[in-house]
Amino acid sequence: MPESDGYPAEVVEIVGRTGMAGEAVQVKVRVMDGKDKGKIITRNVMGAVRIGDILMLKETAREAKKLSIR
Repeated sequence: MPESDGYPAEVVEIVGRTGMAGEAVQVKVRVMDGKDKGKIITRNVMGAVRIGDILMLKETAREAKKLSIR
């Protein structure tokens, strides 16, 4: 797959809201293609998202930091 197209990943869990005003959602996604196929990673997503949605990730190596409880 050309790197410019991205890699499809399915949302498997919604972890919580993040950002200064809660504008982003932290989700766990299962990578569906590429060298990390089958790997579950945590990413931050802007906008509405539901379990089962397919996201196109530009890269799969970077992972979001875990949400901390304050």
